[in-house]
Amino acid sequence: MSERESVLKIAVEEVKGKIPILVGTGNIDPIQTREMTQQAIDLGCDASLVVSPPYIKPPQRGLINHFTSIADMGLPVVIYNVPGRTGVDVTPETIAACAKHDTIVGVKEATGDVSRVESIRGLTNTLREKNPLLLYSGDDATEGEFVLKGGDGCISVTANLAPVDMHEMMMAALRGDEEETMRINKKLEMLHNRIFCESNPIPAKWALKRLGKIDCDYCRPPLASMDDKYYPHVEEALKFAGLI
Repeated sequence: MSERESVLKIAVEEVKGKIPILVGTGNIDPIQTREMTQQAIDLGCDASLVVSPPYIKPPQRGLINHFTSIADMGLPVVIYNVPGRTGVDVTPETIAACAKHDTIVGVKEATGDVSRVESIRGLTNTLREKNPLLLYSGDDATEGEFVLKGGDGCISVTANLAPVDMHEMMMAALRGDEEETMRINKKLEMLHNRIFCESNPIPAKWALKRLGKIDCDYCRPPLASMDDKYYPHVEEALKFAGLI
């Protein structure tokens, strides 16, 4: 918690009031989730990103209780649905049930299923006519299509490496400019895929070091630095994206 406090204090000092500070506070243990959310409140953060508790596969009613109880603390909550990592899907119906809570403001959908935009909108729009639930993609390969179908944006790994291109692609998608969205996405397509050649954030940190943005690509155990057999693959993707 002390390390998190140091990071969050720096973030608040640097960008508070310039961009929203969305802090990951999810954990397998609801008590720790509450503690981290309270810390985010105390330090002046703007919202929390709460992942479904990983590994234990709660039932949908348990997920509803979990997300709404954290939202009761008063900090705006973005639900994070990433079944590939957690082992449980937060279904559109569960998201709709949670959307009845005014403090639950959005969802990060990392399923890669862009049809869920329509599903979630259909279930929540009548509940949130004045304040629609924000839908963010968490799957880099499909983010452009996600927003073209009615999503609001993305929370992206690729954006750490190509922030300008990703911003321009999101703006084009929000305008409904499919041609420009797909043009930019084509440029980034190889990067979207190859920065997941090993577990995130291993390749992304290597790529940031290769671009000169950070000095070290060390990842704490049980992660590790990227296997050198992947160096040429990620390097090729960076070149294809015009980043080197």
